[in-house]
Amino acid sequence: MFQNSNRQMSLIKIVPINLPVHLDIDYVAEVVNDTFRIDTIVSDLKIDVSDAYDDRRNQYRSSVMLAKLDETAGTTGTGTKILGITELDLFMPILTFVFGEAQLDGPASVISSFRLRNEFYGLPENNVLLNERICKEAIHEIAHNFGLLHCDDYMCVMKSSTYVEDIDIKNMELCSSCKELLENTMSACEAPHI
Repeated sequence: MFQNSNRQMSLIKIVPINLPVHLDIDYVAEVVNDTFRIDTIVSDLKIDVSDAYDDRRNQYRSSVMLAKLDETAGTTGTGTKILGITELDLFMPILTFVFGEAQLDGPASVISSFRLRNEFYGLPENNVLLNERICKEAIHEIAHNFGLLHCDDYMCVMKSSTYVEDIDIKNMELCSSCKELLENTMSACEAPHI
């Protein structure tokens, strides 16, 4: 997507959290790497998210997971972005659920496959579609980490998604405007500080 410049110091870590083995995390890492042109690895970090559980809602607070991922990112070096992927059902107090959450201009983001699976909607299992949805959400949340906001272009991966159908409609790529914004943001991050 972008011309590769001096991004050797940057790294994106993908951390599976309570995730079934049938999901193709290596494919997600490859798509993220191709999108951001930053080395992307699947980490074997173990993150305890038990205190994110809310027994009244039988869901997990995404903000608690973000805080734990943020702590981890702080120990992994400058320029590191860290994405947690979980099968646990995530929520924010003001919303029924979230597909994911990210720290705007921060290092951490998290996404959930819980409501991305066809089976959740009573449809036949489709792991190809599931992996595509996960990739779109991963790109979306990591782009927030680089400061991008939601886009009005319904085909852009940065379009906000309230329903899973919204995710299916949009592309796995950034629109030209968001692509330019991301490139400018990433270039500014790499500029030497005087």
